[in-house]
Amino acid sequence: MNADTQTSYMDLDLPSPIIASSSGITEQGENVERLERAGAGAVVLKSLFEEEINAEVKRARAEMERPGPVFPDMADMEDLIDVENGVANYLSLIKECKRRVDIPVIASVNCLSAQKWTHFARTVQEEGADALELNIFLMPSDVDSGDSNAFEQRYFEIIAAVLQQVTIPVAVKLSPYFSTAARTFCAISQTGIKGLVLFNRFFSPDYDLEELRVIPTNVLSSDREITLPLRWIAILYGRTGCDLAASTGIHDGNGVIKQILAGASAVQVASALYIGGIETVEFMNTRLVQWMTEHGFASLADFRGTMGQQSVHNPAAYDRVQFLRNYRSME
Repeated sequence: MNADTQTSYMDLDLPSPIIASSSGITEQGENVERLERAGAGAVVLKSLFEEEINAEVKRARAEMERPGPVFPDMADMEDLIDVENGVANYLSLIKECKRRVDIPVIASVNCLSAQKWTHFARTVQEEGADALELNIFLMPSDVDSGDSNAFEQRYFEIIAAVLQQVTIPVAVKLSPYFSTAARTFCAISQTGIKGLVLFNRFFSPDYDLEELRVIPTNVLSSDREITLPLRWIAILYGRTGCDLAASTGIHDGNGVIKQILAGASAVQVASALYIGGIETVEFMNTRLVQWMTEHGFASLADFRGTMGQQSVHNPAAYDRVQFLRNYRSME
């Protein structure tokens, strides 16, 4: 029996469920081509930031001497941005990757508002991107804002503004930071998007005790972090209006298998590629095929979601029972 690893994600046909997620690795056409040879089902190009798009628009306005409203002060960010070339280079990358590979090329924008940048989504489509992923970078860290509804509404505003611009599939990469996560995830899935990616990772701070400055820590994920997206993929499978993709903590073929068992249509990997190299994708696919053959599964559909919680009426109660069972077993 030949195990078929093809999958459908966001109405795109992928030869493998393994997607190279947005990272420095996917900002070079050569690497994207290598990822295809290694067996990746799709690639998400390194994210372009909303601030880069807005800065380019601001620069263009200044050159044309056209008066009009300007964007919020981004002085600190503009020090980090190549205003002249960022957007143009990104569009060139899309075109280059489309020339080099046959697998889907997914553009990515890291955003936090529905401001003027959203017109750029149409340009991404026009340059040939097969889909667009919105990495919505919102943290509920404002202690003076007590309105969770207003915080969540920003997600819907961003999605609505982008969907007005494009016809290609749109995915949304989310964080787990919601007061009523399950309800919000399901509501977002019904907006017309084609994919939910769970979860993005934020900057994790640490302190340098000698220089007294903030430094990054845990830049790369570990395989222990798979449990959070695994839990939520299992909870949401069969309950959303779009496909689910798992992200964070997937470092080997077993991680891929677990996420598909939970209900994922695809998985996204980045840290594993930094640690083990692009050939990690090939090892993951080999393990996936081996496991499917051993268990008599001809396709991913044969086992996708079989360990999800769609048959559980109350996932919270189910989790409570599992906690009590395991807690007592440790006494």
